[in-house]
Amino acid sequence: MPWLQLSFDANRDSAEALEDALLDVGAAAVTLQDNADQPLYEPGLNERPVWNLTRVTGLFDATTDMPSTLAALAAAYDHDLPAQRLEILEDKDWEREWMTHYHPIQCGQRLWVCPSWREPVDSQAVNLKLDPGLAFGTGTHPTTFLCLGWLDSQTLDMEHVVDYGCGSGILGIAALLLGAREVTAIDNDPQALVATRDNLQRNALADDRLHCYLPEQAPKPAEHRADVVVANILAGPLVELAPKLAAYLLPGGRIVLSGILLEQASTITERYSTWFEDLKTEEKEGWCCISGIRNSTNADG
Repeated sequence: MPWLQLSFDANRDSAEALEDALLDVGAAAVTLQDNADQPLYEPGLNERPVWNLTRVTGLFDATTDMPSTLAALAAAYDHDLPAQRLEILEDKDWEREWMTHYHPIQCGQRLWVCPSWREPVDSQAVNLKLDPGLAFGTGTHPTTFLCLGWLDSQTLDMEHVVDYGCGSGILGIAALLLGAREVTAIDNDPQALVATRDNLQRNALADDRLHCYLPEQAPKPAEHRADVVVANILAGPLVELAPKLAAYLLPGGRIVLSGILLEQASTITERYSTWFEDLKTEEKEGWCCISGIRNSTNADG
């Protein structure tokens, strides 16, 4: 069944009111998109960033009486409606549409991330079969790609890895496939833990090699020391989590942090320098990862 797509050119002040009005008059979904190639960086607590020029799009059932809907929309919006476009959007299986564009990705020398519905490019490589479900982490974003490349460069044989903010489980599972003994995976989104367990099974790895926890249920760092910590989150949470992530590591253990814009790297490096030495930054497309070695001071974080 086709859909009707109603789009408006709005601004920062009007976008959210227009979104609310579209939902009030029966839009099945509303999306907000950048309308002027303006980057948005990490928001502050309880902030919802909106572009200065925003395209607001409502999706309606094809049988919708649009003249009546537009009249109701004008009343709900309580202002003159911005310029608008009405288009017929042909129905597609959007899940399959996305799947056709997700290809195997090589991350480093040994590791490939392979969509679970595609054949590996190199059957002799370390192939991580992945279906991210509703969780973040496919390997295509620079932050994940950088972490995977770092893991590929490490010797992980029989090591314990903590994956903090595990998302789809991609980093922890990569560590297991690259030789780690066990992984502690932690995320505040229950759906991420579901996706992680599903991907563990997808890669035919034993259940007892990866343990999933919500943060409040996770083992205490002092009682659960690891050889490696990976945390692909965002700069703000990484600043707050620094003592806890440091406490998870044995002296001499390694950390890799990502989800960091290049201009945020100095803040993260300064924050983590209390617990880590030999801090290095690697950049890709304006994002970076930072790795370091746990020192022997402040052993309890």
